[in-house]
Amino acid sequence: MASAPPAGQGQQGAAAASSPLAPSEMYRNYNFLLRLDSAEVRFTECLGLGMRIEPIRYRESGVGNVVRALPGPVAYAEVVLRYGLANSPDLWNWLKRTAEGAVVRRNVTISQLDNDGATPRVNWNLYGAWPCQWSGVPFDALGREAAIEELRL
Repeated sequence: MASAPPAGQGQQGAAAASSPLAPSEMYRNYNFLLRLDSAEVRFTECLGLGMRIEPIRYRESGVGNVVRALPGPVAYAEVVLRYGLANSPDLWNWLKRTAEGAVVRRNVTISQLDNDGATPRVNWNLYGAWPCQWSGVPFDALGREAAIEELRL
């Protein structure tokens, strides 16, 4: 239930009550860092962090009109990494080894950085990740955009 700010706080109290965090306390989505094992790798975009717990639905005997649910298997989303085409062959070699059947699993840490751009605040750890899809650069003779590749883990 919403309420008015206490008397004497004026507009400052009203602004603080309407937002859970001040703008300076919210993390920016461009401040992130990705580590493959212990090496830092730069990406322009990281999508797909997520998981889903599949519900198992059932009906109890004797109560046929009520459907109940239990937590079932956990499914993790594929993480999509987009990056500028670069000279380093490390990611390509990792993908190539996987395609040849020699799967090399690597630990990946995605860190949300503080607004200073240096201090990690929240980490997402992907243990035993391996590349499952690569998409090359879409070439366009009239385009002016950066050449961006995509890798899915």
